[in-house]
Amino acid sequence: MGWRTIVISKNCKLSYKNDYLIVRSEDLKMIHLSEINMIIIENGMASITSYLINELANKKIKLIICDEKRNPSCEMIPYYGSFNTSKKIMNQIKWSQERKDKAWQQLVKYKIHNQAILLEKLKIEGYEKLLEYENQVELADKTNREGHAAKVYFNLLYGMDFFRSNPDNTNISLDYGYTILLSLINREIVSKGYITQLGINHKNEFNQFNLSSDLMEIFRPLVDEIVYNNRQFAFDKEYKYKLINVCNREICIKGKNQYLSNAVQIFINSVFDFLENERESEILNYEF
Repeated sequence: MGWRTIVISKNCKLSYKNDYLIVRSEDLKMIHLSEINMIIIENGMASITSYLINELANKKIKLIICDEKRNPSCEMIPYYGSFNTSKKIMNQIKWSQERKDKAWQQLVKYKIHNQAILLEKLKIEGYEKLLEYENQVELADKTNREGHAAKVYFNLLYGMDFFRSNPDNTNISLDYGYTILLSLINREIVSKGYITQLGINHKNEFNQFNLSSDLMEIFRPLVDEIVYNNRQFAFDKEYKYKLINVCNREICIKGKNQYLSNAVQIFINSVFDFLENERESEILNYEF
């Protein structure tokens, strides 16, 4: 798996030759596809060949296209991510409700725990309340501890006047970072032969990424931390690069330090193992 995130911000032509991404603008640049994790095209005047698009899909390299404001608007997802995709989808349809409820309970506990750990790391008082909520999470989170914890968490992190619905600089930054996370999760789900539409808890008929929305929850604090530490800056090109670079963040999972892109793969493997096997298995969390 590659480690580079390529951001295209100038007028250029992207093409493919001998396993290399070719970028033609004022000069010529070549990057081997094995090094690339994700390509983000910010410039609406950039062009890309269909041959390159097909090679990116074959090698499971994520391609994200941005709108006129340079915010992510769409991404490329291949039809087939695994040789036995049909079998994986049939298994996904048959996941038992009991197993999904247990999985969601664990994911919510991890999310709240990670939020509390971030607050403690930033030396923000009040994180103990979130640890209380973590211990109160029931099967399928029937009492919505996730929602209660989120309200306390965001108020402690960004102030009592903060609301996720406000179109302010903080929310724009969060949404941008969350989109990068979502794309990373999408790629791993599809590469393993599953589909993103069938979720564990999210069931919105208009959401193409219900399962991805479920699985990205525990990683949101990684973006929240970047936004908190840069809240005094304008949401400009450099700020976006900091959010994009979350993919290269090192975190500890299963006792080893891993780049986020690798940690996500290990985490998702543990989730699918839990959902598909009635034997005892564990959904993994990470450490900052």
